[in-house]
Amino acid sequence: MYKLLKKRVSWPAIAASVAFLTVQVICDMNLPSLTSDMINNGVAKGDIDYIWSVGFKMLVVAAIGMIGSIGNVYIAAKVAQKAGSSLRGDVFKRVLGFGNQEIDGFSTSSLITRTTNDVLQIQNVVLMLLRMMLMSPLMVIGASIMAYQSEKRLTMVFLVSVPLLAIAIGIVMRFSVPLFKSLQGKIDRINLTFREGLTGVRVIRAFRQDKFEQDRFKEANKDYTETGIKVFSIVSLMFPIMNLILNGTNMTIVWFGAKLIGDKTMEVGNLVSFMTYANMILFSFMMLSMVFVFIPRAQAAAERLNEVLDTKYTITDPDAPERFTADAPSELEFDNVDFYYEGAEKPALAKTDFKAVAGQTVAIIGGTGCGKSTLINMIPRLYDATDGTVKVNGKDVKKVAQKDLHDKISFVQQKAVLFKGTIRSNMLFGNPNATDEDIWHALEIAQAKDFVSELEDGLDSVVEQGGGNFSGGQRQRLAIARALMKKASVYVFDDSFSALDFKTDAKLRQSLQQDPEIKNSVVVIVAQRVSTVLSADVIIVLDGGEVVGKGTHEELLKTNETYREIVNSQIRKGDM
Repeated sequence: MYKLLKKRVSWPAIAASVAFLTVQVICDMNLPSLTSDMINNGVAKGDIDYIWSVGFKMLVVAAIGMIGSIGNVYIAAKVAQKAGSSLRGDVFKRVLGFGNQEIDGFSTSSLITRTTNDVLQIQNVVLMLLRMMLMSPLMVIGASIMAYQSEKRLTMVFLVSVPLLAIAIGIVMRFSVPLFKSLQGKIDRINLTFREGLTGVRVIRAFRQDKFEQDRFKEANKDYTETGIKVFSIVSLMFPIMNLILNGTNMTIVWFGAKLIGDKTMEVGNLVSFMTYANMILFSFMMLSMVFVFIPRAQAAAERLNEVLDTKYTITDPDAPERFTADAPSELEFDNVDFYYEGAEKPALAKTDFKAVAGQTVAIIGGTGCGKSTLINMIPRLYDATDGTVKVNGKDVKKVAQKDLHDKISFVQQKAVLFKGTIRSNMLFGNPNATDEDIWHALEIAQAKDFVSELEDGLDSVVEQGGGNFSGGQRQRLAIARALMKKASVYVFDDSFSALDFKTDAKLRQSLQQDPEIKNSVVVIVAQRVSTVLSADVIIVLDGGEVVGKGTHEELLKTNETYREIVNSQIRKGDM
């Protein structure tokens, strides 16, 4: 946890917090002494003026202590919140830099839990450390010294009460700490189940699996609840045990104190102040124990956050990146490329070779799991080729800075992703400096102009989270238009025409081929439908991770058995 916080907290602020806390503790230590003085020299002697004098001092000391307490709480809260804010920002920034391989190592629900609940645990413990953990030892030391000065004969009571309290705390921690650690993993499971239920709600209803999903969530929720009840029940034992030991200590102090007062060897005020110091000592031990109970949970959270922050990027920029030539023509080349997923015995792609130049459309077709998405993910370096070379505009993608590479590529994913906001804000995501004319032009190419212009607010129409207020085809066309807003050398469409009807699909591809700016770029289309790839300049047929055919539609129909099977299967289904 120290590793996580050392660069994310303000050490001057912590020093100020400790200074305020010290002032508070000193004031708290002096109040019982003043009370003793008031009783011994004011109340016992009936000296009203002395009582007023000491009472005024007590008010001043209490006011100074309150200022110290407010200052400590304010600074501690600020330090904790800033540390949490910095942590969330760093985790989010780190995750944005992950390649697909790193993302595969963490589930989405786990990353959400780490960024929210785990960071919250760290924040809470930072606040507790700057408050209770620092206050407790200061109060124990100060109260012990003051108690000894008040009446050293009664300090023998602590030889029994403190060890008893330590044993009780040790037993509670022994059983609660492992349960606290397991709670974080159980939160992951709840988030995973809940998220799957939300994203797959239509599938669940279609297959009438509501009961099954409810039972699955109920099981995860019950597991978390039972563990939470168990651990907090154990921790709650601390309070009755503490009260028992505290009351027992007070009874013992009164018992022996009464004898000393009866023998006229101790004054009543000293007994009152000693009891107050004794309560401070035992209460400080209790606060310290609570901190030590929650620290392991925060430590588990810190380890989970460090896993994310310490994950090394598999895709990094070269030490001396090459620069793209400004006037270099658009070009995409795969030179004998192999790719293995981590731990795989067989390549997902093997010996992949092709080249496309400006103005050409390359289509990639093949069965499910043949490596189509893997191939195009290597263009923007979401994955790196295990062997061979991927080149954009004549440059090896591994030898240029990722920022420069991504400036040359515009990418539309298989699943259309829209961001909450407006149509305009989503379009400007592709080109922040674009004008309304540019946006309408991109929408026209993507066959989205008609339905956007019919909306009451046009470009300012609201887009809900994920584009939930648009149909699948509308979302795809908006995502395509956003990609076209960017002036790129390579446009990649990963099966992003799948939700379009045949007529819209054909119009969109025709618009792409006729647009004068896109003619200066390479267009890569991944598709399942033969109708989408018919007019491509080069069709690459994949089967089992290997290129088994390459050519135009007419050439492949004559020479490639795999392509003929795909065409024939779709003709039988009426797709052609």
